[in-house]
Amino acid sequence: MGLDRQKLEAALQTGRKNPYLQFSLHLFDTVCSTNKVLWDLLAQGAESGCVAIATQQTAGRGQRDRQWMSLPGGLYLSVGITHTHKATENPSAFCLPKLYAHNSYQLTLAIAWGITQQLRSCGVPVLIKWPNDLILTSRKLGGILTQTKVQQGQITQAVIGVGVNWVNSVPETGINLEMWQAHQHTKPVSCLEKLIATVLIGIEFGIQCLSEDGVNILISRYLELLMNMGEQVHINDTVGTVIGVTNTGELKVRMETSELKSVKTPEIYLQPGTISLGYRHSSDLIK
Repeated sequence: MGLDRQKLEAALQTGRKNPYLQFSLHLFDTVCSTNKVLWDLLAQGAESGCVAIATQQTAGRGQRDRQWMSLPGGLYLSVGITHTHKATENPSAFCLPKLYAHNSYQLTLAIAWGITQQLRSCGVPVLIKWPNDLILTSRKLGGILTQTKVQQGQITQAVIGVGVNWVNSVPETGINLEMWQAHQHTKPVSCLEKLIATVLIGIEFGIQCLSEDGVNILISRYLELLMNMGEQVHINDTVGTVIGVTNTGELKVRMETSELKSVKTPEIYLQPGTISLGYRHSSDLIK
């Protein structure tokens, strides 16, 4: 399935009101991994905003190095962003906000929120499953993998990988966008190029929010689209309720106790990967 560069560039131009990143597009039919391709491009001197896009990966990876099924017909892209102190030489290179390694998940949350927000603005009711899955009608539509390089404790380069199901085969827990659109009165995303443009604008939108509005505002917006808010979880035979996310990406859970009501209910913070959350129907969360 070939990509039409002219159609993609037109979709980007139409959808971007105030461009924040300078996108440089590299299109492929099949690659081992768009993240690997992007790291190679950065090593060769590619600037911030470089993008690698493919419709199939042979060695795609997800969070915690899990295999990401990357069958033909899906959308697989990676964007490289950098941070530099030389703003006077190249202001557009300040695409990556100043982030320390322990705050790296702020970037992932920003990207998840930005893409979700942009898809929703197109008419696709996507929600976020903590920390970075894109969920449509209770099934997984896509996911995000962020990799970084650090110098002196500060993130200097980041590669953001995004996979979205378009027309590819998916497992029972997944959904592709065309499956959903087949049951709608209108087709919010008319073609793969439009989907790519929407995702790229979402990445740009998320980074801009983190850079200009700060992490507190980002988190508040992220929580508005988080499907897990209010969800009950079981931890060591004790029931807890999801009440939020910290500024560094941990899940905030209020644990139930048998103490007097006057005693403050304890909260715990869970790192990504330490708990598996279920799925809830979108109609239960956002009206």
